[in-house]
Order: sequence, then structure tokens, then C-alpha cells
Amino acid sequence: MSAVETTTRPASPQPTGAPRWVAQCYRPSSASWEVCAEAAHRAPVQYALGEMAHTVRARGGDFAVSLWGPKDGAWQRFDVSTAATNATAPQAPSGPEEPRTLTERMSGRRQQVLMAGLSKAGLYDLAPEDHAAVQVLVERLDETTVRRVAQWLTAGRA
Repeated sequence: MSAVETTTRPASPQPTGAPRWVAQCYRPSSASWEVCAEAAHRAPVQYALGEMAHTVRARGGDFAVSLWGPKDGAWQRFDVSTAATNATAPQAPSGPEEPRTLTERMSGRRQQVLMAGLSKAGLYDLAPEDHAAVQVLVERLDETTVRRVAQWLTAGRA
């Protein structure tokens, strides 16, 4: 990315709702930031960023991303300079709440897919019962079904 493009890109806005891990990708075509991944834990979001960065760069694109997460009960922007490039490499847990098993990671991925679908459908500020409903879906549905539900949510917004 050139220096001119870097200076004209606006800073990513703080996500709405309760602090959680949220990645926002910059869309040059609309000159806006869009949620591209979110989850209760950092690891699934970083993994998704690594996968996205790999895909975008393989297609010759420039991947601009901003990572937000909780710190002391409030939103904080975190450095993603290494997250987007090294997320597919094994990482040390960043805290005791980090998912540690394959089952937990897959649950995190399913939650991330559903939350992204809800965001694309325009549902950002979820109530506690909404988060509980998402958790039930994450626990009961396989990844293919979760992706289909997310596609329905996205299509409903169009």
C-alpha cells in the first residue's frame, strides 16, 4: 500500500456492544470498515485473520485490518502486525480463558461465523438472550449448517 493510501484510509471505528474480540477489514471500494471476524476469545479471530490474509495476498490484494478486544472491561485496539501474518502458526495461549482443544476452537469458529452473519444482517447490539441463542446454535450445529445459516442472514440483508 502506498503512503498516500495509508494516510487517506480512516481509522477503524470502535465496535458497538459489549467488548469482545472483533476484527474489522478495510474495504477500499466503499472506503469503509466491515466486521470480518468476531468471537469471545482472541485465538479464533487471529486464526481467521491469518486465513483471510493468506487468501487476500494470494490474490494480489492488500489486507488492511484492525483488531479490537476487551481490556479492563472496555474496548481496546490491539496490534495485528503479527496476528494477520502468523496466525496459522501455533501460538502460546494469551490467558487462562483461551480455548485449548480442537473442540473449543471449532466452537469458536462456528460462533465467529454466526456473529459475522448477524453483523452482516445488521444485528450488532445483541442482548444476553441473543448471545445465549447463538451459543445453543454453536453447540448443536455442525460448521456446514452454521455457515448456511450465516448465508441466509447475509442474504436477508441484501
